[in-house]
Amino acid sequence: MPALAATAITGSVVGVALGAVGGAPAPEPAAASAGQSLGRVVVSQDRLEELEDRQQNVSRSARRVTLEEKPTAVGHRYTTVALKVRTDPRENSRSVSVINARDKVWITGENRHGFAGVIYDGKAYWVTADYLVRTRPKPEPKPEPKPEPKPKPESTSTSSSSTADSTSSAGSASSAEPAGTCTATPPSGVVAGAMTVFEAVCSRFPSITTYGGWRGDGEHVDGHAIDIMISGEAGWAVAEYLRANAAAFNLYDVIYSQHIYTQERSSEGWRAMADRGSTTANHYDHVHVAVY
Repeated sequence: MPALAATAITGSVVGVALGAVGGAPAPEPAAASAGQSLGRVVVSQDRLEELEDRQQNVSRSARRVTLEEKPTAVGHRYTTVALKVRTDPRENSRSVSVINARDKVWITGENRHGFAGVIYDGKAYWVTADYLVRTRPKPEPKPEPKPEPKPKPESTSTSSSSTADSTSSAGSASSAEPAGTCTATPPSGVVAGAMTVFEAVCSRFPSITTYGGWRGDGEHVDGHAIDIMISGEAGWAVAEYLRANAAAFNLYDVIYSQHIYTQERSSEGWRAMADRGSTTANHYDHVHVAVY
């Protein structure tokens, strides 16, 4: 009886086991861990979202850089005089080039401190806004050559009269073009054209002993300008001399006593300038001259 009972019990157990195998589905295998996955790399959802955010940020940054490097033009203007192309909207900012008079220039629409934003060689720069107009200026008419004076007939006066006349003429020429020994110290750091102007002025006006050359602002920053320290009517004598010889000296501008003269607008003569607040800034105590 014990043996039969054992057999029955064993059979029941086997039957139960077989029933479990045949009637119930087999349990699913446990999910493989990221470290046990074969043939692939498992990346979490959080990590994927982080990578996508970084990619979008990089794309947006790249678009911003592209927009900053390529300024957009809103129209165009024409220059009335030769204008320096400056890196910043300030008078003492660095000049990278010069735009000739009557040239077409594309504008960005920005205006700061009297300077207009322009596009030059594909980049954003600044020029003086007062010298930009909507229509191309007409070229100035070339002056007609003056006829040469006819030779005078020989004088029938006495020898003494001829000698007196010659002496008088020589005296007039001497007073019209005074010259002397230049004792002033030459300005430092200026280009050859500016040095030529110094030598001519110093020889013609030897009483002037102080000249300014290079400094780190305005038109002096590239060595193209000098300051002639003189005031009053004597200053106007120097300024008028430079104006009369602007073409010979290849001058860009002459400034004195709050007035400016440029070759490109020579028909307008001396033009008044805005008040800059001090005697020196308004050029009452010196003549400023710059060459191209």
